[in-house]
Amino acid sequence: MSLSNYLKSKVFFIQLAMAFGIILVLGFLLLQWISFSTNHGEEITVPNLAKMSVEQAEEKLDDADLDYVLLDTVDYVADYPKFSVVKQDPLAGDKVKKNRKIYLKINSSEFTSVRVPDLIERTLRQADPTLKSVGLVLGKITYKPYLGKDMVLEMKQNGKNLKPGDKVLKSSVIDLVLGDGKVGYDEEPVDSSDTN
Repeated sequence: MSLSNYLKSKVFFIQLAMAFGIILVLGFLLLQWISFSTNHGEEITVPNLAKMSVEQAEEKLDDADLDYVLLDTVDYVADYPKFSVVKQDPLAGDKVKKNRKIYLKINSSEFTSVRVPDLIERTLRQADPTLKSVGLVLGKITYKPYLGKDMVLEMKQNGKNLKPGDKVLKSSVIDLVLGDGKVGYDEEPVDSSDTN
């Protein structure tokens, strides 16, 4: 039988239909297997773990069939208890599969130390952003007689003088003593009796 006759024969069409049917069945079985192995349609809502201790978070994630990984501690956040969850990924409310890992960042036990920047002889306009950039807070401002207006003369914390480079805890309040700009150069008084 020639090829052209075979392609027109009933046997060819039966074999073609059987091959097509086998492909459909295999495709259907493959999709079912993928759906089963990936838990398709079975999603878990990620719980809110904010401010929980690691033990509390672990218990809550175990109840939800989720796992966790501790990434790192973050700089101390005053609004959160020590060693509690500050950040999580995925976020609370996200939908995930069973056994998904939730990545946690934990609050440190206290503020880290930072060095006081050198603000002496700088203006208040320069000092404020410099304090903020290292995590310090501008506190009370007082003035005393000095030629340079708004020039930083002293830095204090709780009444104690600070020097540039001193270590303080991050988020500490730094008070500044500034010049009022009302003093000119001292001139020696002229004694009128010396003039002859």
